[in-house]
Amino acid sequence: MVIHTPLLAQNTSKIPLPSNLEQGYPRLYITESEKKDLQKTIQKEPWAKAVLEGVHQRIDQHVKRHINDPEWMVSRLQMHWKTKATNIYVEGINYSHADGEAPVPTVRFVGSRDYTTPYGKPKLEDILPYMDDPRGLYLPNRSKEGHPFEWAEPSKTGRIIYSINEEIIGLARDAAFVHWLENEKEYAQFSFDIFHTYMEGMSYRSEPIDLLNGHIQTLVGFTNFQVIHEHVLIYIAELYDFLHPYIEANYPQHIAMYDTTIKRWTDQIIKNGVPQNNWNLHQAKIILKAAMVLKSNEFYEDNKGREYYIDYILNLTSGRQWSLTKFLDYGYDKENGVWAECPGYSIGVTKDLTNFIEDFNNTFDHNILPYMPVMEKAVRMLPQYLFPNGQTVAFGDSYYGPLSTEPMSDMIRIAQKNNNKELEADFTALYRLFADDKQAEQKRNPKANINSFFASKPLEINTKYKKGNIEDYITQTFYAPNVSWHVQRMGSGKNGMMVSLNASLGNHMHANGINLELYGKGFVQGADPGKGAGYLQPIYLEYYSQFPAHNTVMVDGVSSYTEMLSYHAFDLMGQYPKSGQKDGYYPDITYSDVYFLEPETRSDQSRLVSIVKTGEETGYYVDIFRSKKQRQGDKFHDYYYHNLGQSMKIMDADGNALALTPSEEMAFAGGHLYALDYMWDKKSVKLEDDYQAEWKIDMPEGEEDIFMNLWMKGTQGREVFSIKSPPNKAFKGNHGLPYEVDKAPYLTLAARQHGAAWEHPFVSVYEPYTSGEGKSIRKISSFEDENGNKEFVGIKITHKSGREDMVFSSANHQKVTYKGMATNATYTLIGNEKNGDWVIFVGNGKEVVAKGYSISAKETGNVVLKEQDGKLLLHNEVPVTITHKNSAKQFSTGAIRKIVLE
Repeated sequence: MVIHTPLLAQNTSKIPLPSNLEQGYPRLYITESEKKDLQKTIQKEPWAKAVLEGVHQRIDQHVKRHINDPEWMVSRLQMHWKTKATNIYVEGINYSHADGEAPVPTVRFVGSRDYTTPYGKPKLEDILPYMDDPRGLYLPNRSKEGHPFEWAEPSKTGRIIYSINEEIIGLARDAAFVHWLENEKEYAQFSFDIFHTYMEGMSYRSEPIDLLNGHIQTLVGFTNFQVIHEHVLIYIAELYDFLHPYIEANYPQHIAMYDTTIKRWTDQIIKNGVPQNNWNLHQAKIILKAAMVLKSNEFYEDNKGREYYIDYILNLTSGRQWSLTKFLDYGYDKENGVWAECPGYSIGVTKDLTNFIEDFNNTFDHNILPYMPVMEKAVRMLPQYLFPNGQTVAFGDSYYGPLSTEPMSDMIRIAQKNNNKELEADFTALYRLFADDKQAEQKRNPKANINSFFASKPLEINTKYKKGNIEDYITQTFYAPNVSWHVQRMGSGKNGMMVSLNASLGNHMHANGINLELYGKGFVQGADPGKGAGYLQPIYLEYYSQFPAHNTVMVDGVSSYTEMLSYHAFDLMGQYPKSGQKDGYYPDITYSDVYFLEPETRSDQSRLVSIVKTGEETGYYVDIFRSKKQRQGDKFHDYYYHNLGQSMKIMDADGNALALTPSEEMAFAGGHLYALDYMWDKKSVKLEDDYQAEWKIDMPEGEEDIFMNLWMKGTQGREVFSIKSPPNKAFKGNHGLPYEVDKAPYLTLAARQHGAAWEHPFVSVYEPYTSGEGKSIRKISSFEDENGNKEFVGIKITHKSGREDMVFSSANHQKVTYKGMATNATYTLIGNEKNGDWVIFVGNGKEVVAKGYSISAKETGNVVLKEQDGKLLLHNEVPVTITHKNSAKQFSTGAIRKIVLE
């Protein structure tokens, strides 16, 4: 594949402004000269006729009523009708009060940043006209039977005030469009009366003041607690754009006031907000629409017109609104194309940026993609987020679901508009992997919204550009250091395997330590819990964003740190194969080894995870988690694992149910996290022997049930808990699961190690399987180092196929020995097949002795030696010496290849 990096982008960081800007109105989506073409489209195209009919159905009754009752709709705007307040005061996230007096009614501010409210938004006909009462708002209480109307304090009403105004302004916008299209004056008058009342009232409004003088002061807009939610300004801009000729002809004296108000509003969005995440882009989208309806710079005394604001979002930077170029430099890793937020937000930012580039291209006939070269890599990396079933990873504030094809289709549209055949071929290949060809050709069934007239036409795929190969876009391992995320994967579909590890670096992250997502047999079984609720809700702050909600280890019941924008990354100590490597490696074993400093208790944490593929339909995961406090005094370390399923069993190594009894130990009481009190039905048992857990996804009759079996090594000081956790909220829509995941308890195993968990680590083997296939592993047992290394773990895994795997893991890089085998490595696996084939895998090591071979290296690294059908294969990332039958031979680093020793 070709990376298209224009020389222009290397020569300058400034994005040139579009030339030949339209001077007349409308101009946002269409010009006066294009009206006849739109009218012809409406006459000829059934979809367009249906859209217009839908718009008429929505607004005609209101427009007709307005002729004889011009106050009905206007009076339902949420305004300070009587008090005419100019100054708004908030107390943190809630509205407090208003004072001051303007000569006209002014626009009310929203009730709360937290949209959670028992009150509902009333229908237009149920809104009290000219509602401005010291008792608050008259609204239906949805928490009471029959939803009775009652007076509600504004701070308890969420976003209802804003939502009512947005609905009314939306109707006025539609009427402005219909007037422009059909030249019916009653539509113009309806639109103007609402617009003028609202804009005149807004012209006297000042910036809200936070009485707490806190962070909120840097976020507020004129209508909302967050400037990114000032979407009504887009409606205002669209309305003004279509109504402008009518205003010029009938009310020209108000134009200066309208322009000044739009500029003040836009300046407020620039002044406030958050520059380093998706807010910056959301603000830019609003600013662009508002700027487009202003005149050119020279028409204003302050020289701040359309060009000024366009240049601002592209090239200028202030405290809370960064230029597009600085925004990209800050957020994207130029090496891998990953945006520095959790997957849901990262994918969303990339989609919003390609939308923005395409919208800019269509609006101004000006392609800014060449000045944003990272965007090609950003779109191309998106498949790396995928599990084998096609769902995206979902750590942090994310959801499981299919990958959006919008960024890919945007890139195709941009390429087509600018006649870039190479770019079009590149992204068509990617797009066709995820979009059915019929999807691209399907007839549109657009909404009855004026924007449907100006939406992009159905994507036309050039059939000469073929579907790509998924292996060109996803790799067996992938590491994104800017979000502290590492993934291992093998295969696709039901029998694929994948494990995702993340810490907490970037935005919309949780306090989760070294968190794990685990795939098995078609489902992300060890799934992240999602955000659970709004960001301001207690259950989000106290449970869903905290350690116990995740597949991780918590220390002394108190591990935590700042969620949302977090700066706690893990260090990648080792991996195989290298991130992004596409060939030249042994494909049936992967691993990652990461280190994390848990800040609350100053604990060292190390997690080694490996995928071992043993057949087309079989394989397992090894998970070795070590944890200890740097200053000792360890009380206990808790290993949490949550898995999908309607049932969970905890058993001994032979499959007999363990006798768990109710326990109050896993709780807030004792000075621990509140999160523990959100979990219930806790039972535990203390034991030193090996044990196992099994989760079952009970599928409908006729389908195979899905299982996850977890074996854990027993040790001194171990206690095992069975727990019911709050539901997993990360699955939306058609997830294919046979029960209501978002309502059922999330069944959880917790393994508590009393004392430190470094010499007594959490040693786990996970095997997903189906009822039809059954388990492929017959038995698992552990063994010790014959030299007595206390930081060593040994596992023997016997398979029903006759295969036998010996796993060695050491935390201190000391040579360990067992039954004639020896190794000095973080991770070693010696696999023996029944037919005599074998593999020796060394992860982050210097030495191994096994199968009559001795492999040694002067530097630490990864080495694979495999015998298959009597022939040797070697992949060594460091130079090695291999000794066999007293004959030694040196090998320089090299991709996997056949070798001969004698």
